[in-house]
Amino acid sequence: MATVTEKKAPKQKSDVTLHYLRPGKKFPNVWCPGCGIGIVMGAYIRALDKLGWDRNKVAMVSGIGCSSRMPVYLDFHALHTTHGRALPFATGVKFNRPDMNVVVITGDGDALAIGGNHFIHACRRNINITVILINNNIYGMTGGQGSPTTPSHSYSTTTPYGNAEKHFDPCTLAKAAGATFVARGTVANVPQLEKLASQALQHHGFSLLEVVTNCHTYYGRLNRMGDAVTMIQKFKEDAVMLGKAKKMTPEELEGKFIVGVLHEEEKTEFCDVYDQVVEHVSPK
Repeated sequence: MATVTEKKAPKQKSDVTLHYLRPGKKFPNVWCPGCGIGIVMGAYIRALDKLGWDRNKVAMVSGIGCSSRMPVYLDFHALHTTHGRALPFATGVKFNRPDMNVVVITGDGDALAIGGNHFIHACRRNINITVILINNNIYGMTGGQGSPTTPSHSYSTTTPYGNAEKHFDPCTLAKAAGATFVARGTVANVPQLEKLASQALQHHGFSLLEVVTNCHTYYGRLNRMGDAVTMIQKFKEDAVMLGKAKKMTPEELEGKFIVGVLHEEEKTEFCDVYDQVVEHVSPK
């Protein structure tokens, strides 16, 4: 487990991002120029900073993939775990240290393919963990293979003639499985992304923030969608706020995706329930 390095608080707002980077790490990072993961990291850092949380009380957990490199660069307690297993590790951290703010950084392949069963049951338990699922519709680190969110008929290195499978909607899946906070944002609207991240982090229960982002290196190139700027501009055109979407017909929403807080409710959290069980069976 990586530990936290003590540093002085930043004096200027421009220093905020640098303040949370882990000293001694090799930069520039592994992400391709123009990758949206860096935008997500910046939004997450600023959301945490505005909340004023103690860095020693934040644990970041990730699996394997492009997005899962993020905790390596950030100066919080960190676990860089095995493929698809970030949520079991995070559950163990939260279960043993309920005072910690546990955040999972994952991708569409890591969370929904090999990690799909863990994702469903973490939602079901409603354990107080925040999951930031960075969705670029493809496996970027391992060669551009199709993932559970690769749209039908889209191209990848494993679907060279078009994807014959139907794709997952992570937010719909999370809500159906029992998550009590579900939201979606995009790297094309950073102020909204920061706000959604703040809401997800503060929610008491399992919270999912899906972030729609670009992989122009593989997904964009294979599907002739242009460079990073072109893809991000397309997100801006296709994203529809929830309130506006409610007034639109299915035909008008065709090819669009809805952003904002999609579901929020209060239910008993898993660690709280377990504490009640322990109290009930403990000798008086």
